[in-house]
Amino acid sequence: MGGIISIVKFGKGCDGYMLISSKGRYAIRVMVYLAVNHSDDYIPLKEISQKEDLSQKYLETITRMLSKAHLIEAASGHGGGYRLTRNPADYSISEILNLTEGSLAPVSCLKDEQNTCERSSACYTLPIWEGLAKIINDYFDNMTLADVVRLATEADKPEENKADKEDK
Repeated sequence: MGGIISIVKFGKGCDGYMLISSKGRYAIRVMVYLAVNHSDDYIPLKEISQKEDLSQKYLETITRMLSKAHLIEAASGHGGGYRLTRNPADYSISEILNLTEGSLAPVSCLKDEQNTCERSSACYTLPIWEGLAKIINDYFDNMTLADVVRLATEADKPEENKADKEDK
């Protein structure tokens, strides 16, 4: 399947898919790892690879893409590695996924700015897919790396969260 989490056919003319490739998922994991460990220090790719249990060779491709887009910066040599170029709150998840995936459209007829599907004017289901696309884009546009770190940190401490809720 090449890292695709799902492919769904919606019918003639508007073949649909919602795919987030392994490249997209791994890019998010790299960015979240860098956000969790955010500082002026560079984090070696080997460390990221080991901690996230991801192929270092594959991460080289992903970090090159992220670096080219100025989402991360790299330093080579002793003390080298990668770090974020901005504060984690200044990165939206959609920024990362749009870089790796191109489009987050749930159906192919919505992947470009202009819908060129010959059936769009007669498609009864188009409003469904447009609504879903809006929900997806709004969700990822409004979620930052800082939000993911906060959510992951809260999830890592279920006992503390439970105690906090019981105190209230």
